[in-house]
Amino acid sequence: MGELTEERKKLQEAIDESNYIVFFGGAGVSTESGIPDFRSQDGLYSQKYKYPPEQIVSHTFLTRKTEDFYEFYKDKMLALDAQPNAAHRKLAELEEAGKLKAVVTQNIDGLHQAAGSKEVLELHGSVLRNYCCKCHARYDGMEETKKIKAADGVPKCPVCGGLIRPDVVLYEEGLDSSVITRAIDHISHADMLIIGGTSLVVYPAAGFVDYFRGKHLAVINMSETARTVRADIVIRERIGEVFSGITVN
Repeated sequence: MGELTEERKKLQEAIDESNYIVFFGGAGVSTESGIPDFRSQDGLYSQKYKYPPEQIVSHTFLTRKTEDFYEFYKDKMLALDAQPNAAHRKLAELEEAGKLKAVVTQNIDGLHQAAGSKEVLELHGSVLRNYCCKCHARYDGMEETKKIKAADGVPKCPVCGGLIRPDVVLYEEGLDSSVITRAIDHISHADMLIIGGTSLVVYPAAGFVDYFRGKHLAVINMSETARTVRADIVIRERIGEVFSGITVN
């Protein structure tokens, strides 16, 4: 346990001396809020469905088997009662103090914003943003998303009757180029990059680490990362517990 305590001490010291921190996070940040991780041992990929989850959350499946898509989506991906945890709250605190400049996240749950973070770059979109595929009317925010979850079957636009879909990046769809550009810009200017709750297996997001040229690179993840990164701080503990011990100076 002594080594982990030493790594936590190094993390605190690095945060204290850094002025442009960027946090790059994945599913492990949200699991402590009760949102399932697709790839963990108990995650959605390990569960038995009529179709594999990675097939369900694809553009093709949404268009061809829309009812099945929404049955899974509303049941497993709209965790609307989830609350921010200690990691989300501490990141918002670090931003408020002027030390953290951006959160780059692969998550789609909106919990960083719920905790108070302002500069949140959502690489895979958000379940809290929705739009009509036909007339492009927007249905954003928690209340609109709750209506979509409560609707029977496939959600339809009250304006034109078109399909309402979530503003999330499904398999076979590309990431938003403007979000990518902003994320890379922040990472390339950062003096500290904290990678948390991700095993760095999803590309192109995992490649963003290559743009970091700063001083301190920290990895906080329960399991080993899929690719070797030149981290000078590695902590294999629950991210909420680690962040709850950080003091914002």
